[in-house]
Amino acid sequence: MGKIKKEAEDKLPEGMKSSNDVKNKSVRRKRIVKELLEKRKAKREARKKRREGGEKPGVPHTIESLRVKDETVLEATEANEERIEEMHVDIKTDEFQHYFNMEYEPKVLITFKDNPLKRSRILGVELSRVIPNSMFRYRGRSSTKKIVKRAIERNFSDVVLINEDMKEPNGLLLIHLPSGPTAYFRMSNMKLTTDLKLSHKDINFHRPEIILNNFTTRLGTSISRMLASLFHYDPEFRGRRVVTFHNQRDYIFFRHHMYEFRKKDAHPKLKELGPRFTLRLEWLQQGTFDTKLGEYEWIKRDRRHDLESNRRKFHL
Repeated sequence: MGKIKKEAEDKLPEGMKSSNDVKNKSVRRKRIVKELLEKRKAKREARKKRREGGEKPGVPHTIESLRVKDETVLEATEANEERIEEMHVDIKTDEFQHYFNMEYEPKVLITFKDNPLKRSRILGVELSRVIPNSMFRYRGRSSTKKIVKRAIERNFSDVVLINEDMKEPNGLLLIHLPSGPTAYFRMSNMKLTTDLKLSHKDINFHRPEIILNNFTTRLGTSISRMLASLFHYDPEFRGRRVVTFHNQRDYIFFRHHMYEFRKKDAHPKLKELGPRFTLRLEWLQQGTFDTKLGEYEWIKRDRRHDLESNRRKFHL
């Protein structure tokens, strides 16, 4: 009798499709809690059977794993041999070949917009500590074209211009001299050394190592070479400083660390030095900065107005 009564309680009355249709609040709650417990129990049993059978756990689906690959993704496959050869040709003929052939030492000018905010000025000072052989200067009322012209005359290899809104830095204009290219990045999640409660005194004057992660397309290769050319090509490993540009879903995460090896620990101990920010490429232009006559190699499309866009397709 008890078993029949239990089965009758488990069944829903006619006309009800789920426990949510039960009008009595206490009864509805008991039924929903019971169903959740039964589902969890079934999942545990299924997981236990998979482990006993030697089945490996499934890989969860993410936007990264479901990525729609760009046509220019460079992978070591037979189908991509021609693309890889084209990439090698691009590398040997692009604007950064002289840097990678060690024909000059980078010299970087860091500047701001007119009347920069305090946080922009601090970011410029911190970048000058991160990038060797760099200096920051106030632009006054000079236009960007005049700054580029003077920088070429004084043998600068790159110009970094920090843009800002009414609150804090929100953009980075990178101009490679003397003949370009020019890239503009939108900046977000910016944290200064003081925001991270760190001290700039921990930053030494040795040339840092550069790590470039996950730049897999031809555009990504160009951007990674452009970022690498800001730093000296010969790192000083005794300084134990590392600058990382990590690309994930077209967001470039900038980090600055110092590592330390200890006898007891197998892995090095990392200490963040700051600053920290995230970059998103907005456009890439041939030549130096020119908004009127400049030829754009790539411009980010607005997904809200582009019907052919796919949120799982990445370009870097």
